[in-house]
Amino acid sequence: MSKDIRIRKGLDIKLVGEAEKKTVNAIRSNVYAIKPDDFHGIVPKVIAKQGTEVKAGEPLFHSKSNENILFPSPVSGEIVEIVRGAKRKILAFKILGDKEQKFADFGTKDVNAMSGEEVKSHLLSSGCWPFIKQRPYDVIANPDVAPKAIFVSGYATAPLAADLDYVLEGKENELQVALTALSKLTEGQVHVSVGKQSNSPLSNLNNVTLHKVSGPHPAGNVSVQIAKIDPINKGEVVWVVNPQDLVIIGELLLTGKFNAERTIALVGSSVKKPQYYKTVIGTEVSTMVYDSGVHDESNIRVISGDVLTGENVKPDGYLGYYHNTISIIPEGDDYEFFGWNKPIFNKISPSRALTFSWLFPNKKYSLNTNTNGEHRAFVVTGSYENVFPLDIYPLQLLKACMVNDLDAMEQLGMYEVAPEDFALTEFVCVSKQPHQQIIREGLDLMLKEIG
Repeated sequence: MSKDIRIRKGLDIKLVGEAEKKTVNAIRSNVYAIKPDDFHGIVPKVIAKQGTEVKAGEPLFHSKSNENILFPSPVSGEIVEIVRGAKRKILAFKILGDKEQKFADFGTKDVNAMSGEEVKSHLLSSGCWPFIKQRPYDVIANPDVAPKAIFVSGYATAPLAADLDYVLEGKENELQVALTALSKLTEGQVHVSVGKQSNSPLSNLNNVTLHKVSGPHPAGNVSVQIAKIDPINKGEVVWVVNPQDLVIIGELLLTGKFNAERTIALVGSSVKKPQYYKTVIGTEVSTMVYDSGVHDESNIRVISGDVLTGENVKPDGYLGYYHNTISIIPEGDDYEFFGWNKPIFNKISPSRALTFSWLFPNKKYSLNTNTNGEHRAFVVTGSYENVFPLDIYPLQLLKACMVNDLDAMEQLGMYEVAPEDFALTEFVCVSKQPHQQIIREGLDLMLKEIG
């Protein structure tokens, strides 16, 4: 028995370059990189020094604030470089991968016979804990605070996002084992959301409460689903896990191996052959970009993640730890003369003023990175509320964050949100304000002062 969730507010951004449902093995990367910045709020303490040989699953570093939270190597090989930036901040651990992969053996487990403490201890020691994030604050979960519920969103609505029904196909066994393990970590329920019309591998699993979701983006954002199912109040914590990370957790419990394999959707209007690639966390993006081929190599932006929330990594960059999409679109470095003063048919907009995208609801657009405007003071237009389905005043919350008003942030619903929830308001913002950055800084302040 599922419980339906219908989202009415939002905006689907239909882009050219959706991945064909065809999966190939990516070219094996020579070097893999794990970037501590992918784990927000974590200060790394080095365990494996430069020159050390590691197996897949052996720790590279641990969190300075909690040495039980380990961050493992996705592959076996030699740590060839620990890249440092200003003030010797660690930017990346680079591992030269072995041709024949060796895995640390964590032992197979019978999940049904394990207690909650045993599951927690095993996930911490094997390096799987960073896959579990918490709300509020959108950071890696604190293992010492039990959540009131755990949420998994199997419904991806971001532009050109990987089709989770497709990438999870055949992984029911791993998903079931992982969800059974997670159910032992909370006295509440494990909530799993899938698309209303989908045939998801997540649909027929035990030990979960299933929800069928419909509506425009950001209906797939887990914050929206939490708000509809079990809202977060002050002092409460919920945990969130991505579906592909569940597969890694399940495989670890079944085989004893930390297998950081991931199926990536290579998408975007600049890609000649958008398709899915089987690869490993931390791989070189170029192993997939140049295999598929790109249009106009000198004028592309390579994004690890989706176009709204991803990170600009350049073609020689590395896949982000939590990403299952690589988006490649044209760089928007051109200037459009009188672009503000003529009818527009080739751009998407939630407004009907000058832009006629509303006449073609199924048209797909080839957009570039141009923001078509400049940074200025907030202009009150009411457009944020049209694409923001949470029962929160987005403009007031953003302003409270900008002036560091903790009381107002708390009262306006800051505990419920993550930066990704403001990606659409940032997209439609006529003032070109960096909403996601503002929310991230606000969450960091709350975590420091209150958390």
